[in-house]
Amino acid sequence: MKYREIVYTISGRVATVTLNRPSRLNAWTPHMAEEVRNAMCSAAEDDAVRVIVLTGAGRGFCAGADMDELKNAATQGVPATDREKTAEQLVSVLTGTKTVEELEGKNLDKGRADFRKRYSYLPAIPKPIIAAVNGPAAGLGLIMALYCDLRFASEKARFSTAFSRRGLIAEHGLSWILPRITGLSNALDLLFSARVIDAEEALRMGLVNRVFPEGSFMEGVEAYANELSTLVSPRSLRVIKKQVYDGQFQTLAEASEKADEQLISSIQSQDFKEGVAHFMEKRLPLFTGA
Repeated sequence: MKYREIVYTISGRVATVTLNRPSRLNAWTPHMAEEVRNAMCSAAEDDAVRVIVLTGAGRGFCAGADMDELKNAATQGVPATDREKTAEQLVSVLTGTKTVEELEGKNLDKGRADFRKRYSYLPAIPKPIIAAVNGPAAGLGLIMALYCDLRFASEKARFSTAFSRRGLIAEHGLSWILPRITGLSNALDLLFSARVIDAEEALRMGLVNRVFPEGSFMEGVEAYANELSTLVSPRSLRVIKKQVYDGQFQTLAEASEKADEQLISSIQSQDFKEGVAHFMEKRLPLFTGA
């Protein structure tokens, strides 16, 4: 796929997906949604890629849905021919996006339907995804950052749910993912008020994992991503990610039983043997993911 609204690059074992509409603060469009999804699946399928970074070009991460798209929805409404469609079909009419049910690829986790929706597919990508939030992240931009596994912010980053100030609601599973990251009270505050918070407040809430100075932001993100891609077993990362997200729907007993099964498989893996060998031999690991 030839990309128009994103840039997809690979450096070492890290793939970077850059939203590339800087003149509009990388405002989200249906076309961008398709390109991001394609790039994420490409990274999932590429055995050379072990970590994925999602960021924005220029001074913004993503300012949310393109206002031209919202204006059309506000002025034109829902076409009469589409008013009998299901809720999911209706959202597709308004945004032009499709569900992740159309994704194909041997490396995607096809297990939970929860992680096969329009934007909630990122947990099904079996590799760590880091949102490098370099500037404003609002609305859909915030949603995409939340579905990433980790969020690193520049000191210039700003965050807002935005929806209540547009007459909208907590979209695309935001009411599920946000409380799990920030806690219920903080999530309700952000959703009710749609106020803008800075990077330091986001860090205190747990919305982001780390805050870096603007001048060394991407350097800090890349250092962490490179560490994951070289020092950690990709098999372990793949299994742990699935464990954590599946665990959101499991009892403690179920999670423990599944972990016991996974432990047996891990001990039989090549990465386990390499994990012991490189430690005993005091050298850098050569993990293969097997």
